[in-house]
Amino acid sequence: MLAVLLLLLNLNLALGFRPCPSHCLCYESSDLVDCRARGLDGVPAGLHHGTWLLDLSGNKLTEVRSRSFVGLWSLKILLMSKNSIHTLQPKCLSSLQFLERLDLSFNRLRWLPQDFSQSLSTLQELQLDHNLLQHLDSSSLGGFENLRKLDLSYNRLREMDVGAFSGLSRLRLLNLEGNSLNVLTDGLLSRQQRLEVLLLSHNNISQIQTEALAPLRSLTLLGLQGNQMEHIRFKTFLKLQTTTTHLQMSSNRWTCDCELQRDFSKIRYVRHLHVEDYKDIICQAPARQAGSLLAALDSQLCIAETASVLVITITVLLAVVGALVKAEHNRQKNKQTDPESEKQEK
Repeated sequence: MLAVLLLLLNLNLALGFRPCPSHCLCYESSDLVDCRARGLDGVPAGLHHGTWLLDLSGNKLTEVRSRSFVGLWSLKILLMSKNSIHTLQPKCLSSLQFLERLDLSFNRLRWLPQDFSQSLSTLQELQLDHNLLQHLDSSSLGGFENLRKLDLSYNRLREMDVGAFSGLSRLRLLNLEGNSLNVLTDGLLSRQQRLEVLLLSHNNISQIQTEALAPLRSLTLLGLQGNQMEHIRFKTFLKLQTTTTHLQMSSNRWTCDCELQRDFSKIRYVRHLHVEDYKDIICQAPARQAGSLLAALDSQLCIAETASVLVITITVLLAVVGALVKAEHNRQKNKQTDPESEKQEK
């Protein structure tokens, strides 16, 4: 029996056999390890150092420890979505120097450690959507110099340091949908000349500062639906010096007046800017316009304003003419009474 076991062991070694962690499925000689929905509360032991894909989605992990992935220097794809991860210990991923994709979506992360991006310069895609993140500081993401896609949607982000994305010069897609951002500030995207898709829908954005979009030389899609914008500044969008940029701007709190109509007309006149959902923009104010489509009102808004200005102008003009007539009448009357006064004095 011992001889048979030794024979099988030697045969496995000769064929390059690699053990598979218990409760997991392995493919292609354990290069691909599937541990989805196995009830695991930690990273399984026995992972081969040649593993390049590890799927831990749908388990019961609550934290990622500092030595969880030591020795997995070949790992390129790490999937940990739909766990209950609330803590990333310092340097917990620093051994994964060849990692290209990391999925931490649908967890309970409230913050990212300052060294989160340390040694992960090869990472190209990072999914952090559907967590509880409230703030991004300038150090957490700084080392992701090759990152192409960053998904931060459906967190609780209210503010971000101006330098939060300063190290992400190769970013192509940034998804910030479903957060609580109030203002898109100047300088936040100063290094994102290669950014092609910026998704900001369903936040609380009421203001886009004048220079906020200026650095985005490659932007093709800007999603701003479902925010709190009442007006827009034409100059802000004119700063987008791109070949073609598609804008999505419906479901905001638009105040439909002549100013808004003029700004949208100017934007639509610019050749490289396209408001995809212009026909779906609905007025929220003033009360008499609420529920109306801006496209249906269109030039009527400025006609009404022009008529109001004209009425005011005519009213003022008539008042001025009336005052002049009255003044002339008084002058003539005084002129007629002056000779009689002179006679009485003599």
